[in-house]
Amino acid sequence: MKLTTAILKLETNKEIENFLKDLMTPGEIKAIEERWAIAKLLYKKELTYREIAEKLSVSTTTITRVQRFLMKESNNGYLTALKKMKGTQYYEMAVAKKYYFSIT
Repeated sequence: MKLTTAILKLETNKEIENFLKDLMTPGEIKAIEERWAIAKLLYKKELTYREIAEKLSVSTTTITRVQRFLMKESNNGYLTALKKMKGTQYYEMAVAKKYYFSIT
């Protein structure tokens, strides 16, 4: 079974969160949370790279890397997820907390 299939079989956010906590180290989770928070802020297009770097305590190099995958790579994974989440409170969560482990 592929990893994506296993994730799709999980039914609640808590099940997914627990699975990811078992699958990854705390450092890996932090790195993914960091990239996701950056992607959300970049997608909103209200802050500069420097403002995002300051708000999230991340490097502009990391922001540039996320921006490349957000806008220039053909996978469109960030864009697909962000478009599906439009209308939720994910922007506010990214700004209110430095990092958070949340699937929603």
